[in-house]
Amino acid sequence: MVKEAVQDPGFPAVKDYYDPAPSPLVDLAELGRWSFYRAVTAEFVATLLFLYIGTATVIGASRNAACSGVGLLGIAWAFGGMIFVLVYCTAGISGGHINPAVTFGLFLARKVSLPRALAYMIAQCLGAICGVGLVKGFQRSFFENYGGGANFVHPGYSIGTALGAEIIGTFVLVYTVFSATDPKRNARDSHVPVLAPLPIGFAVFMVHLATIPIDGTGINPARSFGAQVIYNHDWHQHWIFWVGPLLGAAIAAAYHQFVLRAGPYKALSSFRSGTLSFRSGPAGSTV
Repeated sequence: MVKEAVQDPGFPAVKDYYDPAPSPLVDLAELGRWSFYRAVTAEFVATLLFLYIGTATVIGASRNAACSGVGLLGIAWAFGGMIFVLVYCTAGISGGHINPAVTFGLFLARKVSLPRALAYMIAQCLGAICGVGLVKGFQRSFFENYGGGANFVHPGYSIGTALGAEIIGTFVLVYTVFSATDPKRNARDSHVPVLAPLPIGFAVFMVHLATIPIDGTGINPARSFGAQVIYNHDWHQHWIFWVGPLLGAAIAAAYHQFVLRAGPYKALSSFRSGTLSFRSGPAGSTV
């Protein structure tokens, strides 16, 4: 575990910080802890609520498109606002992922173990199915008539355009997650009272504004999967809403870990320092 002081010119005095140790790839011990199942339950419930509010807003906006509906801006606010609320509520329990792409990116960065990542993804997908199922149960006719909130490539756009929108949109989201939760940034900006869920929610909001006209905005495989399972029409484009977000998350994780945080360089520097310390005696002589 490497301690790194952060003191940049022009900033107030800041605290030292510790980079947390990487999570083990497989940690079977956590399967016996209540905290693990509490976190999985939190992911399930949060994704259920996210999809319930989001899907109901999409259907309401579609139904009232020619009148006084909330429109594209309202849909973007519904998704971004709910992410802000739910990440705030669940961050201390599960980390507030609420998205398999976020979980995948954090797994690649060794922030969560493989069993936890898989459990989160399953819980998120099940929660999404249940959330959309509630909307259908309460508004069956409107749900079927207005597309059930399912994602698809809109007329005038190509498959490639939609795939690119999903990759870039998810990159923005996952990059924001890494930046908002970075221990170095939190130490440097400890004097700034900004909640991590706020920039994450705004990232979701802004991406929705840009990509709703293209494919309804996925950037969350559970969101797309839940709506598609319940609506159950035309699956041939559904792969876009898994491949795009997972690729975007992987690129964001690599960019943050290898470029911004220079992970390999730090590891190499630590290795060289350890080697030199081992080879040098108290008076500087070779041991």
